[in-house]
Amino acid sequence: MKIINQSIIPMLLVAVLPLLFSCNQKNDEADSHKHEEESIQRSNEEGHDPEGEEEHVEGEIHLTQAQIATMNITLGDFSQIKINDYVSATGTLGLPPNAYSSVSAKASGFIKNSRKYVEGNYVKKGVVMAYLENPEFIQHQQQYLETAAELTFLRQELERQQTLVEANAGIEKNLQKLQSEVNMKTATLKGIAKQLTYLGINVSNLTPDNIVERIALVSPMSGYLTTIKMHNGMYVEPNMELMEIVSEEHLHLELDVFENDLAQVKETQRISYTVPALGNAMYEGEVHVLGKEFNTENKTVRIHGHLEKERPRFIKDLFIEAKIWLNDQTVQALPEKAIIKDGASSYIYITTGQEEGGEVKFEQVMVIPGTSDNGYTSVKLVDKIPEGVKIVTDGAYFVYAQSKAGELEHEH
Repeated sequence: MKIINQSIIPMLLVAVLPLLFSCNQKNDEADSHKHEEESIQRSNEEGHDPEGEEEHVEGEIHLTQAQIATMNITLGDFSQIKINDYVSATGTLGLPPNAYSSVSAKASGFIKNSRKYVEGNYVKKGVVMAYLENPEFIQHQQQYLETAAELTFLRQELERQQTLVEANAGIEKNLQKLQSEVNMKTATLKGIAKQLTYLGINVSNLTPDNIVERIALVSPMSGYLTTIKMHNGMYVEPNMELMEIVSEEHLHLELDVFENDLAQVKETQRISYTVPALGNAMYEGEVHVLGKEFNTENKTVRIHGHLEKERPRFIKDLFIEAKIWLNDQTVQALPEKAIIKDGASSYIYITTGQEEGGEVKFEQVMVIPGTSDNGYTSVKLVDKIPEGVKIVTDGAYFVYAQSKAGELEHEH
């Protein structure tokens, strides 16, 4: 047996390897071509044309004419209809200046027997709130009684002198002097009486036996106590406010309306409002007075409104939310089913209606919905829409569902 020369083996490998690589490459190309043909065949069977398929922009919705017909999608435009629209406003439950009353002492003194009132209590007009003590009250009453006694004596003496003068037995000068003294004592007595009446002491039946050392502090009107600044033993003076009473009899609405909405607001328009702090109950009112002062900081004007009989529990300066209803304003509106709410946002769908590549493109547009009435909702556009486009007035939910399905496919 002959032994093969070792130098021949590398030469044989160099000659054989290119042949092997060439065969493998031909097999790979054949397999690749075969898979491509199978893929094209499957695409054709499913009705897709890879060469003619367009890539859709994210956010657009594409529907075929068959889908539009199946979903009964209707295209239209805005309608100009009369809807009882409203203007939003915020404010508080307000009171006129004469609804507030302060309780103060009519003279200096010490607080005694103060009633156990707390802020928020309702008090009636004339009820005794506390008593005020001062020795000067006794002196004023004593002075009144002494002056009254002196006046009685002077009047008796005046009558006696008049009798003497008429009988030519008296001196007319003495009569004139007595008349002057009677007049001065009368003026002094009336002045003291006024002071005592102001303090709340009745002088018509005042005698040495019923002199009082204290006077009552009474409520000047019926209402709710909002502040209490006194207590037993406290020394007070007339310039001090001891309590504040608020009457809700003339309670009204004080609303701030933005300048852009002011032209739509008129007297006698209906107001509906809620007090968020007290729940969701709805109350009614009416526009009464349009303010004449413009708030340059907030760009608002104050509106005053009257309340209907049913009203919320009064709490001073409590925040309210209100709607001022307009009287059948002509507004831009769409059917309610044309507006899709997605979370806090609302949308409509628009299209040119033209078919491109076998499909019709729809776009989502954000809107601000307003009042709804008789199946229509007033609509404000966030951005202008192109001219000539149509709005999906029926079937918007199906377009919305298709957009969500497209998002899921895009995620996969």
